[in-house]
Amino acid sequence: MGKIRYVKNADDLKLAAQFNPEFLPSSLRQIRAVYETDPDIVAAVLPPPLSPGRRPEVGVTISQVAIHFAPGFDVSIGAAIFGVRAVYEGIEGLYMITMPMTTEGAVVGGRETYGEPKKLAEIAFDWDAEVISASVTRHGVAYLEVKGTLGEPLGAREFTEYAYCFKCLPALERSKALEFDPLLVRLEWHHAVSTARRMEGEVILRESMFDPVVDVPVRRLVSMTYEEGSTRSGGKVLRSVSAVGLLPFLHQRYDDVVPLLAGLGVQPGDGHA
Repeated sequence: MGKIRYVKNADDLKLAAQFNPEFLPSSLRQIRAVYETDPDIVAAVLPPPLSPGRRPEVGVTISQVAIHFAPGFDVSIGAAIFGVRAVYEGIEGLYMITMPMTTEGAVVGGRETYGEPKKLAEIAFDWDAEVISASVTRHGVAYLEVKGTLGEPLGAREFTEYAYCFKCLPALERSKALEFDPLLVRLEWHHAVSTARRMEGEVILRESMFDPVVDVPVRRLVSMTYEEGSTRSGGKVLRSVSAVGLLPFLHQRYDDVVPLLAGLGVQPGDGHA
Protein backbone atom coordinates (compact mmCIF):
# COMPACT_ATOMS: atom_id res chain seq x y z
CA MET A 1 0.00 0.00 0.00
CA GLY A 2 1.36 3.40 -0.96
CA LYS A 3 1.60 6.35 1.40
CA ILE A 4 -1.78 7.79 2.34
CA ARG A 5 -1.43 11.55 2.59
CA TYR A 6 -4.29 11.91 5.09
CA VAL A 7 -2.05 10.30 7.72
CA LYS A 8 1.34 11.66 8.84
CA ASN A 9 4.11 9.83 10.65
CA ALA A 10 6.25 11.28 13.45
CA ASP A 11 8.80 12.80 11.04
CA ASP A 12 6.03 14.38 8.97
CA LEU A 13 4.49 15.94 12.07
CA LYS A 14 7.84 17.35 13.20
CA LEU A 15 8.43 18.90 9.79
CA ALA A 16 4.91 20.35 9.66
CA ALA A 17 5.40 21.99 13.06
CA GLN A 18 8.61 23.62 11.84
CA PHE A 19 6.77 25.13 8.87
CA ASN A 20 3.79 26.53 10.77
CA PRO A 21 3.65 30.01 9.17
CA GLU A 22 2.58 31.56 12.47
CA PHE A 23 6.10 30.94 13.81
CA LEU A 24 8.13 31.76 10.69
CA PRO A 25 9.98 35.04 10.12
CA SER A 26 8.57 37.43 7.55
CA SER A 27 9.43 40.70 5.87
CA LEU A 28 6.94 43.43 5.18
CA ARG A 29 6.11 46.90 4.06
CA GLN A 30 3.23 48.65 5.72
CA ILE A 31 1.43 51.76 6.80
CA ARG A 32 1.08 52.02 10.57
CA ALA A 33 -1.40 54.55 11.96
CA VAL A 34 -2.56 55.46 15.45
CA TYR A 35 -5.61 57.59 16.11
CA GLU A 36 -7.45 58.82 19.14
CA THR A 37 -11.09 57.90 19.72
CA ASP A 38 -13.62 58.33 22.55
CA PRO A 39 -12.57 56.86 25.93
CA ASP A 40 -16.03 55.43 26.59
CA ILE A 41 -15.94 53.55 23.28
CA VAL A 42 -12.58 51.96 24.12
CA ALA A 43 -13.94 50.87 27.50
CA ALA A 44 -17.10 49.49 25.87
CA VAL A 45 -15.33 47.27 23.31
CA LEU A 46 -12.89 45.64 25.77
CA PRO A 47 -13.88 42.20 27.13
CA PRO A 48 -12.94 41.42 30.74
CA PRO A 49 -10.33 41.11 32.19
CA LEU A 50 -8.76 43.73 29.87
CA SER A 51 -8.69 47.38 30.92
CA PRO A 52 -8.29 50.53 28.78
CA GLY A 53 -4.75 51.71 28.11
CA ARG A 54 -3.28 55.02 29.17
CA ARG A 55 -4.71 56.78 26.12
CA PRO A 56 -7.91 56.07 24.15
CA GLU A 57 -6.05 55.07 21.01
CA VAL A 58 -6.71 52.75 18.09
CA GLY A 59 -3.91 51.02 16.17
CA VAL A 60 -4.35 50.36 12.45
CA THR A 61 -1.77 48.62 10.28
CA ILE A 62 -2.15 47.47 6.66
CA SER A 63 0.73 45.41 5.32
CA GLN A 64 2.15 43.46 2.43
CA VAL A 65 3.90 40.47 3.99
CA ALA A 66 6.33 37.88 2.61
CA ILE A 67 6.51 34.77 4.82
CA HIS A 68 9.89 33.05 4.55
CA PHE A 69 9.35 29.28 4.46
CA ALA A 70 12.81 28.49 3.08
CA PRO A 71 15.60 30.22 1.12
CA GLY A 72 14.09 31.25 -2.19
CA PHE A 73 10.57 30.22 -1.17
CA ASP A 74 8.36 33.02 0.14
CA VAL A 75 4.58 33.28 0.30
CA SER A 76 3.09 36.76 -0.03
CA ILE A 77 -0.11 37.85 1.71
CA GLY A 78 -1.97 41.03 2.56
CA ALA A 79 -2.64 41.59 6.24
CA ALA A 80 -4.22 44.19 8.48
CA ILE A 81 -4.90 44.79 12.15
CA PHE A 82 -7.43 47.00 13.90
CA GLY A 83 -7.42 47.19 17.70
CA VAL A 84 -7.68 49.45 20.74
CA ARG A 85 -5.16 50.08 23.53
CA ALA A 86 -5.62 47.67 26.43
CA VAL A 87 -3.76 46.62 29.56
CA TYR A 88 -3.47 43.34 31.44
CA GLU A 89 -1.16 42.83 34.42
CA GLY A 90 0.56 46.13 33.67
CA ILE A 91 1.49 45.29 30.06
CA GLU A 92 -0.11 47.48 27.42
CA GLY A 93 -0.94 46.22 23.95
CA LEU A 94 -3.67 46.27 21.33
CA TYR A 95 -6.85 44.29 21.87
CA MET A 96 -7.46 42.79 18.45
CA ILE A 97 -10.94 43.64 17.20
CA THR A 98 -10.37 42.38 13.67
CA MET A 99 -7.42 41.08 11.61
CA PRO A 100 -8.28 40.82 7.89
CA MET A 101 -6.06 38.56 5.75
CA THR A 102 -5.97 37.70 2.05
CA THR A 103 -5.43 33.94 2.29
CA GLU A 104 -7.26 31.07 3.94
CA GLY A 105 -3.99 29.74 5.36
CA ALA A 106 -3.28 32.99 7.18
CA VAL A 107 -6.82 33.10 8.58
CA VAL A 108 -6.96 29.49 9.77
CA GLY A 109 -3.42 29.42 11.15
CA GLY A 110 -3.86 32.57 13.19
CA ARG A 111 -7.26 31.56 14.55
CA GLU A 112 -6.25 28.04 15.55
CA THR A 113 -2.80 28.86 16.91
CA TYR A 114 -3.44 32.14 18.72
CA GLY A 115 -7.19 32.71 18.62
CA GLU A 116 -6.72 35.79 16.43
CA PRO A 117 -9.98 37.28 15.03
CA LYS A 118 -8.97 36.88 11.39
CA LYS A 119 -11.26 37.13 8.36
CA LEU A 120 -10.73 36.72 4.63
CA ALA A 121 -10.52 40.06 2.83
CA GLU A 122 -9.16 41.85 -0.20
CA ILE A 123 -6.23 44.12 0.66
CA ALA A 124 -4.86 46.71 -1.76
CA PHE A 125 -1.56 48.58 -1.41
CA ASP A 126 -1.03 51.32 -3.99
CA TRP A 127 1.80 53.76 -4.80
CA ASP A 128 1.53 57.02 -6.72
CA ALA A 129 4.91 58.79 -6.51
CA GLU A 130 5.16 59.91 -2.86
CA VAL A 131 1.54 59.06 -2.04
CA ILE A 132 0.71 55.62 -0.60
CA SER A 133 -2.75 54.21 0.10
CA ALA A 134 -3.85 50.87 1.50
CA SER A 135 -7.36 49.52 1.98
CA VAL A 136 -9.30 46.52 3.23
CA THR A 137 -12.42 45.38 1.35
CA ARG A 138 -15.01 42.76 2.31
CA HIS A 139 -18.39 42.10 0.69
CA GLY A 140 -17.67 44.88 -1.78
CA VAL A 141 -17.11 47.54 0.89
CA ALA A 142 -13.71 49.22 1.36
CA TYR A 143 -14.46 49.76 5.04
CA LEU A 144 -10.91 50.54 6.20
CA GLU A 145 -8.39 52.75 4.39
CA VAL A 146 -5.19 54.58 5.27
CA LYS A 147 -3.47 56.95 2.89
CA GLY A 148 -0.93 59.71 3.02
CA THR A 149 2.13 61.43 1.62
CA LEU A 150 5.64 60.30 2.51
CA GLY A 151 7.60 62.71 4.67
CA GLU A 152 10.91 62.83 6.52
CA PRO A 153 12.97 59.67 7.04
CA LEU A 154 12.98 58.11 10.49
CA GLY A 155 15.68 55.95 12.02
CA ALA A 156 15.80 52.18 12.03
CA ARG A 157 14.61 50.54 15.24
CA GLU A 158 13.82 47.23 16.87
CA PHE A 159 10.97 46.75 19.30
CA THR A 160 8.40 44.29 20.64
CA GLU A 161 4.71 45.02 20.22
CA TYR A 162 2.06 43.27 22.32
CA ALA A 163 -1.52 42.41 21.49
CA TYR A 164 -4.38 40.55 23.18
CA CYS A 165 -6.93 38.09 21.84
CA PHE A 166 -9.00 35.13 23.04
CA LYS A 167 -8.62 31.53 21.97
CA CYS A 168 -11.91 29.63 22.03
CA LEU A 169 -14.08 27.10 20.22
CA PRO A 170 -17.86 27.36 19.58
CA ALA A 171 -19.86 24.51 21.05
CA LEU A 172 -21.74 22.01 18.94
CA GLU A 173 -24.55 21.66 21.52
CA ARG A 174 -27.06 24.48 21.78
CA SER A 175 -27.18 24.13 25.54
CA LYS A 176 -23.81 25.87 25.80
CA ALA A 177 -22.01 28.53 23.79
CA LEU A 178 -18.38 27.39 23.93
CA GLU A 179 -16.73 23.98 24.26
CA PHE A 180 -14.32 25.22 26.95
CA ASP A 181 -13.55 28.38 28.86
CA PRO A 182 -11.84 30.92 26.57
CA LEU A 183 -8.10 31.50 26.96
CA LEU A 184 -6.67 35.01 27.14
CA VAL A 185 -3.60 35.18 24.86
CA ARG A 186 -0.87 37.82 24.77
CA LEU A 187 0.75 38.06 21.34
CA GLU A 188 4.37 39.16 20.98
CA TRP A 189 5.45 40.67 17.67
CA HIS A 190 9.19 41.29 17.44
CA HIS A 191 9.83 43.95 14.78
CA ALA A 192 13.06 45.08 13.13
CA VAL A 193 12.29 48.19 11.08
CA SER A 194 15.04 48.93 8.55
CA THR A 195 13.33 51.80 6.71
CA ALA A 196 10.73 54.21 8.01
CA ARG A 197 9.27 57.53 6.92
CA ARG A 198 6.80 59.80 8.59
CA MET A 199 3.51 60.27 6.73
CA GLU A 200 0.90 63.01 6.57
CA GLY A 201 -2.47 61.49 5.85
CA GLU A 202 -5.72 60.12 7.16
CA VAL A 203 -7.53 57.02 8.36
CA ILE A 204 -10.87 56.50 6.61
CA LEU A 205 -13.61 54.31 8.12
CA ARG A 206 -16.65 53.39 6.07
CA GLU A 207 -19.94 51.82 7.07
CA SER A 208 -19.98 48.02 6.86
CA MET A 209 -22.64 45.78 8.36
CA PHE A 210 -20.17 42.94 8.85
CA ASP A 211 -17.11 44.97 9.90
CA PRO A 212 -18.39 48.02 11.82
CA VAL A 213 -15.04 49.73 12.46
CA VAL A 214 -16.87 53.00 11.85
CA ASP A 215 -18.31 52.58 15.38
CA VAL A 216 -14.82 53.44 16.69
CA PRO A 217 -14.53 56.94 15.15
CA VAL A 218 -11.39 58.91 14.40
CA ARG A 219 -11.19 61.97 16.68
CA ARG A 220 -7.53 62.86 16.11
CA LEU A 221 -4.74 61.28 14.08
CA VAL A 222 -1.82 60.69 16.44
CA SER A 223 0.78 59.28 14.03
CA MET A 224 1.24 57.64 10.65
CA THR A 225 4.39 56.00 9.31
CA TYR A 226 5.52 53.93 6.37
CA GLU A 227 7.75 51.02 7.39
CA GLU A 228 9.82 48.27 5.83
CA GLY A 229 11.48 45.49 7.78
CA SER A 230 11.01 42.05 9.29
CA THR A 231 8.91 40.55 12.04
CA ARG A 232 8.61 37.35 14.04
CA SER A 233 5.49 36.29 15.96
CA GLY A 234 5.07 34.58 19.31
CA GLY A 235 2.74 34.57 22.27
CA LYS A 236 1.52 32.76 25.33
CA VAL A 237 -1.67 31.82 27.14
CA LEU A 238 -2.17 33.96 30.23
CA ARG A 239 -5.28 32.47 31.84
CA SER A 240 -8.77 31.14 31.25
CA VAL A 241 -11.66 33.60 31.39
CA SER A 242 -15.42 33.46 31.75
CA ALA A 243 -17.29 32.46 28.61
CA VAL A 244 -20.23 34.59 29.77
CA GLY A 245 -18.01 37.65 29.94
CA LEU A 246 -16.63 37.14 26.42
CA LEU A 247 -19.81 36.21 24.55
CA PRO A 248 -21.08 39.80 24.01
CA PHE A 249 -17.86 40.51 22.07
CA LEU A 250 -17.25 37.18 20.36
CA HIS A 251 -19.74 37.51 17.50
CA GLN A 252 -17.63 40.12 15.72
CA ARG A 253 -14.91 37.65 14.76
CA TYR A 254 -17.50 36.11 12.45
CA ASP A 255 -19.85 37.73 9.93
CA ASP A 256 -22.89 38.42 12.08
CA VAL A 257 -25.96 37.89 9.87
CA VAL A 258 -28.51 38.74 12.60
CA PRO A 259 -28.71 42.48 11.71
CA LEU A 260 -29.11 41.59 8.04
CA LEU A 261 -31.91 39.11 8.74
CA ALA A 262 -33.62 41.53 11.12
CA GLY A 263 -33.58 44.20 8.40
CA LEU A 264 -35.27 41.73 6.07
CA GLY A 265 -37.92 40.97 8.67
CA VAL A 266 -36.77 37.37 9.18
CA GLN A 267 -37.67 35.90 12.55
CA PRO A 268 -35.85 33.03 14.31
CA GLY A 269 -37.01 29.69 12.93
CA ASP A 270 -38.51 31.12 9.73
CA GLY A 271 -38.23 28.55 6.97
CA HIS A 272 -36.77 25.88 9.25
CA ALA A 273 -38.30 22.69 10.54
